[in-house]
Amino acid sequence: MYKLGIDVGGTNTDAVLIDEGLHVIAEVKYPTSGNVFEGIMGAVKMLLKQAQVDRGQIRQAMLGTTQCTNAIVERKNLAKIGLLRIGAPATVGVPPMVDWPEDIRFICEKSAVIGGGFEYDGKELAPLDEDAARAFFAGLKGKVGSIAISCAFSTVRADHEQRAAEICREVMGEDVHISISSEIGSMGLIERENATILNAALYQVAKRFTEGFAYSLAQEGITNAEVYLSQNDGTLMTMEHARRYPILTIACGPTNSIRGASYLSHLDNAIVIDVGGTTTDLGVIQAGFPRESGVAVTIGGVRTNFRMPDVYSIGLGGGSIVREKEDGSVTVGPDSVGYKITEKALVFGGDTLTATDIAVRLGMANIGDASRVSHISEELAHKALAAIRELVEESIDVMKVSSDDIDVILVGGGSILLPETLAGARSVTKPEFFGTANAIGSAISKVSGTYEALIDYNELPREQALEKAKKAAMEMAVNAGAKRETVEIIEVEDVPLAYYPGNTCRVKVKSAGELR
Repeated sequence: MYKLGIDVGGTNTDAVLIDEGLHVIAEVKYPTSGNVFEGIMGAVKMLLKQAQVDRGQIRQAMLGTTQCTNAIVERKNLAKIGLLRIGAPATVGVPPMVDWPEDIRFICEKSAVIGGGFEYDGKELAPLDEDAARAFFAGLKGKVGSIAISCAFSTVRADHEQRAAEICREVMGEDVHISISSEIGSMGLIERENATILNAALYQVAKRFTEGFAYSLAQEGITNAEVYLSQNDGTLMTMEHARRYPILTIACGPTNSIRGASYLSHLDNAIVIDVGGTTTDLGVIQAGFPRESGVAVTIGGVRTNFRMPDVYSIGLGGGSIVREKEDGSVTVGPDSVGYKITEKALVFGGDTLTATDIAVRLGMANIGDASRVSHISEELAHKALAAIRELVEESIDVMKVSSDDIDVILVGGGSILLPETLAGARSVTKPEFFGTANAIGSAISKVSGTYEALIDYNELPREQALEKAKKAAMEMAVNAGAKRETVEIIEVEDVPLAYYPGNTCRVKVKSAGELR
């Protein structure tokens, strides 16, 4: 039995094939083109030619994609949606989408704030105004195919959101795509609502890339494989889950690299530096999984609070353009030749001095034709390397939580740019198969479940509350496709909330298990 892992990046599409023992059988890099599926099919063809395995023995296929991120950032292929907020009269002072950039507001056909919602402790703010909800959905029937529903403190009680979703299906039909905020975001109405709107607007993108991936595999004779999509917490979800929650694929690329780096280096706690063709992403691996961001994350100008990896990105990659200024100083990036590196870089016969050319000139890499960069002075090359080192070392300091040195893992095809020692690093490891760590991370990922709620320990003792939360998180992982016997708790967090009455804590538990 084999697993196929694919990760689509801005410059390359990486693919790996691993066996039951999680050993890498074959790996390839293929240029990403304007048509994402051309890159996927090209990578799969190369991989199968290299591996020479029975295609019928490929039983699982995992895809990490930037399609949803690109759709939001580029404002392309987003569906029109309707937004219903349940929270009048308490939340009418802050209109929906109040902080959104003007150039993306077009996705909302119509919004409304109706009576309902809850207090922090689950008490009703007001009864759900079912008549208003019904009228709102009736007005959108035939105009949109996707609805976003948010509610005040729905992460504590989701009754009103669930009832509104039932009314929506009664009025608009069973085919309507419904996103409810309690299943997507965390505490904080506006940020959670924003994430829900984006999720609703991505449903057509999700349908396209899930169906396209399955079709691409079938075209290559891979018909026995169960298909999964990478999530941004380092785990996998089914095709059906991806269609319901496409927002969870955002930032899965860096997350896959973090997971792959941990697996390849056998380090469970380290900083991972993933150097691509255009950018370098730094993340932190804790107990084998990516550290989650503790603050609201802005995506394409929209502030959200759904789970996201704590990733710091800088404009440094293999295709970064190197320039010498009049005063003799040298800059590297942030602009890049990107996926055109094989046309533009000097070592490939191009006319642009890139970071890759510097690595070849200094003997750090053997790529292309080294004679094409022999005219570059050593002084210029060392100045460029010093600029690269400074960018990375400053970024390491940003990601560290103490002054102590920490292990560093280098992955990604562009990691050939980086020196073997870095300030702030206890050790610098570049494992075997470092160039396709993202695809490997996709292939080896587990399935997770995360439970989050506000609980008053005066009403439910801490031990009982945590036990209940753990069971709920494990059940969520099983429902997402994990083998029940392999599910384990990987993270438990309870934070006292001083601004709430009683002994209220925010309880968050995460579990993960092997794929069925």
